Amino acid sequence: MLRNVAVALLDGVNPFELGVVCEVFGTDRSDDGLPVYDFAVASAEGTSLRMNSGVSLQVEHGLERLETADLIAVPAGHSYATRDFPPDLLDALRRGVDRGARVLSVCSGAYVLAAAGLLDGRRCAVHWKHAEDLARRYPRVVVEPDVLYVDEDPVITSAGTAAGIDACLHLVRKEQGSEVANKIARRMVVPPHRDGGQAQYIERPLPHPEADTIGELLAWLERHLDEEVTVEQLAARAHMSPRTFARRFQQETGTTPYRWVLRQRVLLAQRLLEATDETMDGIAGRTGFGNAAALRHHFVRAVGTTPNAYRRTFRGPEAA
Repeated sequence: MLRNVAVALLDGVNPFELGVVCEVFGTDRSDDGLPVYDFAVASAEGTSLRMNSGVSLQVEHGLERLETADLIAVPAGHSYATRDFPPDLLDALRRGVDRGARVLSVCSGAYVLAAAGLLDGRRCAVHWKHAEDLARRYPRVVVEPDVLYVDEDPVITSAGTAAGIDACLHLVRKEQGSEVANKIARRMVVPPHRDGGQAQYIERPLPHPEADTIGELLAWLERHLDEEVTVEQLAARAHMSPRTFARRFQQETGTTPYRWVLRQRVLLAQRLLEATDETMDGIAGRTGFGNAAALRHHFVRAVGTTPNAYRRTFRGPEAA
């Protein structure tokens, strides 16, 4: 059962990610007939902590408070990607899992769980900016760079900021049902459910090439995403043989011409869905997908949600 919730704090904790956990589990909503959690924050580094925003916190509990928690949450903080963590905190997290508690991280809080070894052999979510670094530092961790959250019970990890709300509400829904989770979401004025496999809404920059022999060609491609071109045509435009062109393209972008063009088409579709009222067929034509069905197919594969749902997220229900 989910009754007792503790948040493990470190110096430099981020106020928003801490606030997410406090809002879901630390607010008394008994007037709405909702459960009240035995909630507390616990410091791993003394009674006085600095938040990332410059605010100071006075914390009543130490790590002993984690020993009775059904859920231990670890929010993000400043420089968590590069700092060392107190061994007694890592031990407390391991003991919690060993006795049957769940642990949940928000954004860079995943680094704490990884340092404790709790993500070894498990899939995890983290903010897309940290995904590559986390995977490099902890090669036994299976980092899912795009998703909102991952439930690898008893370990739950979430991406940046609002994805922490999704992960917390997911756990409430799992333990106490949709009615409770939906009521909490309604009080918070947030969507009651976003699937964890939905992609983070990010616009990935192009890889920085070590050389730039195809830079002009990439710029041309971005202006002609609505056209169908072959590798042979692109190679001729770059004044290379098709084999040399394919090899050089892979070296400088990290992917194939087909995948590069497909990703740029999806990115353009995202921008059009966010900023225009164009029809799906119109967007499909401008992005080179041809028709709305093909747009939907490729968009769902790349982003994890439909074009209509994506537009509603950014522009409201009336925009779909």
